[in-house]
Amino acid sequence: MARNENGYLVRVLVYPRAEVLDPQGRAIEDALGRIGFDGVERVRAGKSFEVSLKAASRAEASEAIDRMCRQLLANPIVEDCSVEWLSE
Repeated sequence: MARNENGYLVRVLVYPRAEVLDPQGRAIEDALGRIGFDGVERVRAGKSFEVSLKAASRAEASEAIDRMCRQLLANPIVEDCSVEWLSE
């Protein structure tokens, strides 16, 4: 991960867990079929957040992002969360 004077930039991806019904993903999947994309087997709809933060170290930034995911960005009961570390 690149770190500069501005801190860290991460992308947080949140999707419904595989075992949870995803009505938005299903609606998109059906719509794609109706407009001619017959090969689509599954769509999962999620959300994406880009977070820029300052921290003393990557470990500190990682801990902050993990807390953000657990406390606000994702519902751990029905959603999975992943983090991509981006360069600025």
